[in-house]
Amino acid sequence: MIDLTGHPIASPAIHNVPVDPGTSWSAEVTVVIDAPPDRDPQPGPSTRWDADDSRTGICGAVTPRIVLFPERTYRMYYTQILPRPNFPAGANDFGNASARILSAVSSDGIHWEPESGIRLSPEQGGAGEFRVVSPDVVPVAGVEGRLRMYYECCRGPQSAPNSIRSAVSEDGLNWTVEPGVRLETPGCYYNSCRLILLADGRCRMYVAQQGRGIISAISNDCGLSFDLEDGTRVPNGDNHDRLIAFAPEIVQIDNGVYRMYYAGYSHSTSASILTATSEDGLNWVKETEPVISPGQSPLDHAKCSEMGLLTLPSTAGEPPRFRLFYEACDGTTRDERGIWRIVSRTTI
Repeated sequence: MIDLTGHPIASPAIHNVPVDPGTSWSAEVTVVIDAPPDRDPQPGPSTRWDADDSRTGICGAVTPRIVLFPERTYRMYYTQILPRPNFPAGANDFGNASARILSAVSSDGIHWEPESGIRLSPEQGGAGEFRVVSPDVVPVAGVEGRLRMYYECCRGPQSAPNSIRSAVSEDGLNWTVEPGVRLETPGCYYNSCRLILLADGRCRMYVAQQGRGIISAISNDCGLSFDLEDGTRVPNGDNHDRLIAFAPEIVQIDNGVYRMYYAGYSHSTSASILTATSEDGLNWVKETEPVISPGQSPLDHAKCSEMGLLTLPSTAGEPPRFRLFYEACDGTTRDERGIWRIVSRTTI
């Protein structure tokens, strides 16, 4: 979560949490943003549907990111996956699907209302008919009130190289795409970027690279250009991230330690939410067991992946509590695919 309360300008404090959110989350899984039903493959951004509408995974809702605004309103930026013209399978054929960035708001972090309007369309974001995915929103250094959204721009199937691009906004709703790219390497496919502001004024981008895992890049010009850093922050290869480690969500605890939640695929049909900690943001120690494993609920029977964290409003005399939002796949279609929804759990 990005916490803008009390931080009118860019500051590392936007990543702070008072205590370690830890690894224990409730068994109760709640749907927050549902997938559009099959009958509505081109929905309005604020449309809501009945839970029992027929869904076969054609449409999906994924990649939740949370920002707490100064007026203490939570806004979730997320990706909605839809069929692309002449490719009716939609999210069931993700490489040929279309995707756009939408938002929802909440006053308590629990009950969410989808907002009208498209935050970023694939055409606006430089992807043509394909996909803009995985938004990450942070304040712009040196400009009070201005926000920058970093996002993955996919101009073709997943076999094609992509780039990380950006857009800016004064209100969090209306976005203007910035020229150029923030990170791009010939032949590379980057996904699920996350920005951390550093105490020395630089910012670090964590991003997943196919075949490696989570890597990082550093910016010395307020987040406009990035240079890849040596090494791999969280490599692929262990039991639960054998295929890929990706989609980091990073907070800094008051004692200075960073905690990362990230997604890992053990094989193509199973994904878990994992965690690691670091003293410096460069060297990370993985925990061996998942934080959340698939199959604990019908909603996430096959996959639990890209996530966003928030601190719930405080209650006098009670310790801080957190809510974890993540994309969940129920595995109800061929090859353990299925309906992708955004769901949530609360700390125990």
